[in-house]
Amino acid sequence: MSLISETSAARAGAEASSAERPIFNPVPLAIGSAAICIWYVLVRIYEQYFGWYAGLDSFTPEFQTYWMTILYIEEPVELISFLALVGYLWKTRDKDVANVAPREELRRIFNLLSWILVYAVAIYWGASFFTEQDGTWHQTVIRDNDFTPSHIIEFYMSYPMYIIVGVGGFMYARTRLPTFACKGWSVAYVLLFVGPFMIFPNVALNEWGHTFWFMEELFVAPLHWMFVFFGWFALAVFGVSLQVLGRVKELAEGAPIPAE
Repeated sequence: MSLISETSAARAGAEASSAERPIFNPVPLAIGSAAICIWYVLVRIYEQYFGWYAGLDSFTPEFQTYWMTILYIEEPVELISFLALVGYLWKTRDKDVANVAPREELRRIFNLLSWILVYAVAIYWGASFFTEQDGTWHQTVIRDNDFTPSHIIEFYMSYPMYIIVGVGGFMYARTRLPTFACKGWSVAYVLLFVGPFMIFPNVALNEWGHTFWFMEELFVAPLHWMFVFFGWFALAVFGVSLQVLGRVKELAEGAPIPAE
């Protein structure tokens, strides 16, 4: 059998499989959002108890046991999860994405919207809830080390988690949707995941600055401005939404798939 015949047969099989699946499956969205929320509620309970019990002095054995242990575990787990997710999405990419069937493309669009919604939930916890909590912690407790209980959760857990989800959604779009894979780079989508991603490396600048200056009470200080600057990049979601909705309109009107 020729390569063309094999490709055609594989595409026909994929289209038949797609026709049997619903266009929108809310289960992954519900599971992803619920898992993140439940996890962070449990983390918040842990903070409430062990933050005051073992988090006030970073030089105590209790701090090493209840907080630094978390740091030593979460960082390699997050790195492995990031590489595994990116590798999986690339390995299972659609190598003929320019010719995906309209119904299958619409189903993938809804999958992408689910990715973006889960990304929004993860960003809320990281860039809003735990970030505001960190400000409250610094206005209540004077830290004696860069690794505070709030930092170990905020900087080194919640930020990497939303970065993983954000990059996963971007990779899904680039490997499975013609709009994002065959028509160049979406500036809006690049901003949507690069902006919040840059909050994480900005942590290094923040911690360097706090080594020389005490400004815990002044969260409007210039040292913190870049957190807000990069956070507002999340507004690029409106640009991505316009691209997605525009393609949905084209599919509804029977427009052809974009050529590569």
